[in-house]
Amino acid sequence: MAIVYITCKNRAEARRIAKELLSKRLIACANYFPISSLYRWKGKIVDDREIALLCKSSKKQFHNIKKEVKALHSYEVPCIQLLESESNKDFADWVKKELKK
Repeated sequence: MAIVYITCKNRAEARRIAKELLSKRLIACANYFPISSLYRWKGKIVDDREIALLCKSSKKQFHNIKKEVKALHSYEVPCIQLLESESNKDFADWVKKELKK
């Protein structure tokens, strides 16, 4: 199992991306929540509010997820990170069942 971490400019963008990934069966579910971010962008330090998406999926789907997110995302350089994870068997089985074969 894997978690794909994506940051978004706002809740609407996060929901739109999550719904598209779900509809294409690239993820089994997504959680989104507000975060505060500090980062350097174009020579300046930015203190910003964003929405983080945690998408439950598989490592096998990561390439397709990146492709979809890049097409939908408003950021010039979106954060799309793969985090490998372990979970309880029942949940992992459910995630596998929900993903595109």
